[in-house]
Amino acid sequence: MKVLNNYAGVGGNRKLWEDVEVTAVEIVPEIAAIYQDLFPDDTVIVGDAHQYLLEHYDEFDFIWASPPCPSHSRMRRTFTVTRGQNPAIYPDMRLYQEILFLQGYCKKLFCVENVVAWYDPLIKPQLVGRHYFWANFFITDKDTKSTKIGKLGATQDYWIKRYGVDLSEYDLNGLRRDALYKNMVDPELGKHILNCARGSTVIPLTAFSKSKRMK
Repeated sequence: MKVLNNYAGVGGNRKLWEDVEVTAVEIVPEIAAIYQDLFPDDTVIVGDAHQYLLEHYDEFDFIWASPPCPSHSRMRRTFTVTRGQNPAIYPDMRLYQEILFLQGYCKKLFCVENVVAWYDPLIKPQLVGRHYFWANFFITDKDTKSTKIGKLGATQDYWIKRYGVDLSEYDLNGLRRDALYKNMVDPELGKHILNCARGSTVIPLTAFSKSKRMK
């Protein structure tokens, strides 16, 4: 299965994938280097995932995209903006650009992942744990306990045990190590999504609009 892993991060979603040929796109060189070290058989591209999707979407059997989430996050709005710790920012509409683009042009399987937003989503997603998924296949129910974000103030040992990924020896050049862990998709959830996609029939996003598992 030829897979595009867009906005790859350090590859939490990809950790338990099997029998796949993966191309990963990550714009931050230090993060891309960690991904390449963890998944040496994957093709890793340091570049703009938004542009790469536009130019290469039709080359893959399955596309996973996790566009930047801070501008959509309830956590950021509720706990940092309202308390004056961060400024208010425009929601990053590249998220919906990619959903609409894939819905309109992609004939293969795809899912676009993001956090549960502080606003009503403009296009209805499927809801799994703390994630929205805009996918053109049905994602079956899963025990969502493992998909919840880790406890506040968690130590590095907690994250290593939780995800099975040890970032302690990498030079992050000023990047926050805890942020890399918190941005990871739970590997078990990543595996579950891919397994749902395998063998699925492409279904228009509009078919999910009446699902009780939507927000």
